[in-house]
Amino acid sequence: MSGDFPQSVLYCCDHNATRSPMAEGLMKKFYGHRAYVQSAGVKNDLEIDGFAVAVCAELGVELDRHRVRSFDEMQEWGDDLSGFDLIIALSPASQRRALDLTRHFHLEVEYWPILDPTGLGETREAKLAAYRQARDQIIARMTARFGDPTAAG
Repeated sequence: MSGDFPQSVLYCCDHNATRSPMAEGLMKKFYGHRAYVQSAGVKNDLEIDGFAVAVCAELGVELDRHRVRSFDEMQEWGDDLSGFDLIIALSPASQRRALDLTRHFHLEVEYWPILDPTGLGETREAKLAAYRQARDQIIARMTARFGDPTAAG
């Protein structure tokens, strides 16, 4: 486990529809209120991905009510990026955007190369397998970074 447990974490990816909401939901499930957790995307042009909702529901993580939002919307709504201890980018585009937006702050940005499962698989079962793979990559990185889950289900 590297570093102290942060007080606030922002997960980000391209659209805030698949990987970053999965990471946000999993972090809240695993670590409860130990940290304030949010997610955002470079864009907000998609709705929450139904396959992401399905594979997280398998672990008791509810994503149905997730509202997709972008970095720009965060700033419009008064969520200051400098208020986060740690930003975890799950895609190259979100890493570039996070580094650009935080260049004036002393803020840690980590990059976790997580598979983008959208567009993978021909059948429903193959698509679910790709989404489970992305979910499990997030879980592996999360537990390596923050330790074993502490929150009660």
